[in-house]
Amino acid sequence: MMKCIILDDYQNVALQSADWASLRGRVDVQVLTAHIDDEAALIAELASADIVIAMRERTPFQARLFAALPGLRLLVTSGMRNASIDLEAARACGVTVCGTASSQTPPVEMTWSLILGLARHIVPESHAMRQGGPWQQSIGKDLAGHRLGLLGVGRIGSAVARVAQAFGMQVGGWSPHFTPERAASAGVEFVASKEQLLAESDIVSIHLVLGATTRHLVGASDLALMKHDALLINTARAAIVDETALIEVLASGRIGGAGLDVFEHEPLPPQHPYRTLPNVLATPHLGYVTRDNYRTYFSEAVQDIHAWLDGCAIRTL
Repeated sequence: MMKCIILDDYQNVALQSADWASLRGRVDVQVLTAHIDDEAALIAELASADIVIAMRERTPFQARLFAALPGLRLLVTSGMRNASIDLEAARACGVTVCGTASSQTPPVEMTWSLILGLARHIVPESHAMRQGGPWQQSIGKDLAGHRLGLLGVGRIGSAVARVAQAFGMQVGGWSPHFTPERAASAGVEFVASKEQLLAESDIVSIHLVLGATTRHLVGASDLALMKHDALLINTARAAIVDETALIEVLASGRIGGAGLDVFEHEPLPPQHPYRTLPNVLATPHLGYVTRDNYRTYFSEAVQDIHAWLDGCAIRTL
């Protein structure tokens, strides 16, 4: 019988989210709920696995890991894009990599959770209420009539724009390959440069794919262009923004604040500045973590395993 290991099931819900019983007699399924950061420990845990289910990019699969797991034959990732998997190394080691559908709606909703929570100081005001602190200790940031700048106007960015327009916001967009025609189709204003978008926006929200051209796309000189009370929201990928530069402008109060759901190292180290900076609203990469999305991920992972075992076509990356 083959062995399947599900990685990084933080909430211990994988087995409840799909019909794993349909694999009974063919595949033995094991769940790991704790993240394994140590490579040697990870190799030891996966040594007997024929199949591995990876949750998003929580555990990287690079060439050295594939080489250390000669028994691995199938790697299933949630979603159809996973930058932490070395696909060339997987092919070289004879490992099939496939994926599942993933809804764009949860990240859009998460983006607005951070925007609204940060703009209206929801967390500190709620904490003050619970602790018997001052009544009304902050003044909220208006959305209506103010400007949202989108770095990236693809499927998620376009959906974020529609919500902004419902709030009565002006919306502009820019990306390295954005055009006036694409801006018109998304119903947003075309902004000619990244610098202009950062300088003019009251809230900047990032919705780009991380790659060679977007890594550290937003650096110290870019952050210096932002308004002193502007908010930066990142639910895409942490490395799009220079972390050191962002911490510096936040610590100095140079910008109003940041709403962050993604981090260069996850889980975020206990002593990281993002955990204590008062103008940061940070969440533990919850953008895609919803019941419906998990049902899609794990149900389609089961389908992928059945198809692979039966020699049928699967959704390869």
